[in-house]
Amino acid sequence: MKFAAAQINCVPGDVVANCAEITAQARRAREQGCDAHVLPEMSDTGYTVEAIRASASAWDGAPFRAVSAAARECGLHIVCGLSEREGGRIYNSAAVFNPRGELVARYRKTHLFAVAPVSEDKVITAGDELVVVDIGGFRCGLMICYDLRFPELARALALKGADALVVCSAWQFPRLNHWITLIEARAIENQVYVVAANRIGTDGPTTFCGASRIVDPYGVTVAAAAEDRAQLITGDVNRETLDWARQRMPVMKHRRGELY
Repeated sequence: MKFAAAQINCVPGDVVANCAEITAQARRAREQGCDAHVLPEMSDTGYTVEAIRASASAWDGAPFRAVSAAARECGLHIVCGLSEREGGRIYNSAAVFNPRGELVARYRKTHLFAVAPVSEDKVITAGDELVVVDIGGFRCGLMICYDLRFPELARALALKGADALVVCSAWQFPRLNHWITLIEARAIENQVYVVAANRIGTDGPTTFCGASRIVDPYGVTVAAAAEDRAQLITGDVNRETLDWARQRMPVMKHRRGELY
């Protein structure tokens, strides 16, 4: 199965322009023969609390319709970070659409980045559910950005049967080394693929570090993007590599859960 990860810039608050970019990236993924396509965190609104507060949409809003239409047009599974409004609450969400454009899963970020100058907790409500979804025969656990710093979450998704961790992100400079190290660690310790799409550009006081990645269960980089420009990276995710890594070193069988 071939995954794409789109490393894009966004215009804070310009939902129309951002949706057009989401659609354009899906078409590029289709042209490169991909089966699944991952986009960054808050791809519709950009990543400032002001833009999120003003522009977050309900599930029947324009961003969700745009991603659904792109998935259907391009025949892709799409995982896209979106700002979700439900009643009086806003969530930092990842939506998963199948190639028919149907919403098949939704994950709301469980670990909010409550650190200045971003301070997500001022606007966003944390989710309280872990999500593993089938994407083309692979069980994919969903994560968003700051979630990478919590190994308990990645392990819980692996124990739920995840073959891959799919990460929508807006990870910032100067923590580029953390980003790369954590992706590799989550892949190695859980014996899963990690497909991580990150932002570039600057929203308000925040500059993003790019370096989107597809990493295999041994921590080997399958594909990687630069730090400073828009790119679409692609890479194969295959069952043979998963089985080989898990059979060669059966880490999950050696766990001593009763001690943890």
